[in-house]
Amino acid sequence: MSSLQFYLLFLLCLLSLISSISSLDNKTPISLSLHQFNQNPSPNPWQNLAYLASTSLIRAQHLKNPKPNPNPLLTKSPLFSHAYGGYSISLNFGTPPQKISLLLDTGSDLVWLPCTKNYACKNCTFSNTKTQILPFLPRSSSSSKLIGCKNPKCTWIHTPEFLSNCQNCPPNSTACSQVCPPYAIIYGSGSTAGLLLSETLTFPEKIVSDFGVGCSLFSSNQPAGIAGFGRGPPSLPSQLGLKTFSYCLLSRRFDDTNESSSLILNGGSDSDEKDISYSPFLKNPVAGRSVFSTYYYVQLRKITVGGTRVKIPYHFLWPGSNGNGGTIIDSGTTFTFMVGPVFEQVAREFEMQVRHYKRAYDVETKTGLRPCFNISAEKSVSLPELSFHFKGGAIMSLPLANYFSILGNSDAVCLTVVADGRSGTEISGGPSIIFGNFQQQNYYIEYDLENERLGFRKQTC
Repeated sequence: MSSLQFYLLFLLCLLSLISSISSLDNKTPISLSLHQFNQNPSPNPWQNLAYLASTSLIRAQHLKNPKPNPNPLLTKSPLFSHAYGGYSISLNFGTPPQKISLLLDTGSDLVWLPCTKNYACKNCTFSNTKTQILPFLPRSSSSSKLIGCKNPKCTWIHTPEFLSNCQNCPPNSTACSQVCPPYAIIYGSGSTAGLLLSETLTFPEKIVSDFGVGCSLFSSNQPAGIAGFGRGPPSLPSQLGLKTFSYCLLSRRFDDTNESSSLILNGGSDSDEKDISYSPFLKNPVAGRSVFSTYYYVQLRKITVGGTRVKIPYHFLWPGSNGNGGTIIDSGTTFTFMVGPVFEQVAREFEMQVRHYKRAYDVETKTGLRPCFNISAEKSVSLPELSFHFKGGAIMSLPLANYFSILGNSDAVCLTVVADGRSGTEISGGPSIIFGNFQQQNYYIEYDLENERLGFRKQTC
């Protein structure tokens, strides 16, 4: 189907949606499951690594150059891991509730759903025939309402200047018969477009009314909806007024299984806080006037390999006056991204310390990862420890499985960190380091929004 045909289909769906909806006029623990999301896994493990490395780079390119586009709650939700590289939760929207599976994304804000019976998704194929896209049906919900052009929620996706031209809207009034114009969002590897709805979000112990959610009619390379957990007004934490949220990411060994870990909203750790290391979040100097305000910046001081400090210029570790540089933590990126100069220093240190293994250059070519080492003749594998040192003394010393790919019957291991410039194109601007979910597996990660800090500890998820 051509781009023009998809555009026309989108317009038809838009008109259909407007027609169908316009007539529709204390801390409590809740638990959600976090799943991995599966899209086109290959039986070849190196092809899978190459795919994840590629999508991590595409995601980094988007995060570095994104396109602008008082009610406490405690919830515990199952969290599932997927070969696609992401983790998903299920949320219940509408009246009566409809359960929708969404990808957890701390690097974006809007919560959106595949929507209506006419939902169209280009290049959204699955190798697993049991996987289906189950869209949300606004017509089946008595609480679905289109958000108007003068509704403050409309400014989440459009500038006040753009909305100053709203038609059929009385001056200085929120009453308006014109709906909020459609949104379009680009995620790097995919995109989506649709309309904003006011809906009811139902948890087992709490019902949240007038929740702003995107009703996507068309998507490309984005077969699942997104639960935005970023720092902007449209995100789920912001709309619910959360003080904290935390998760424990299941090991990648459980991709696409029924095993799950937990996402907790407004809840503390299950064990003593003394077990958790904390480091303050960092404000980007231009966050108030840029899309970088969505991201969770952390104050990384240094990186060590095998106890040796990697020589990284300071301006890569902290965002400068132009907003570029610094480190963010992102659940939507698979392999940690580093700008070329930082990655080269890290890779070089590994290469110097692992000279006792042969380089697997053929595997590097197949996967796009490096360095890779041949371990076919080894009875046991010994590799330097990779550690991230944060302000406040917090140190994240990663388990080997979190930074080297070690496959069951493989004769090689690869560093699961990606960098720009590998394909000949540098990714300019934005964060220098994007800490991905592969490096976060089997860690308890806490976003303490009230105290502006990140907490973490090793934990079997």
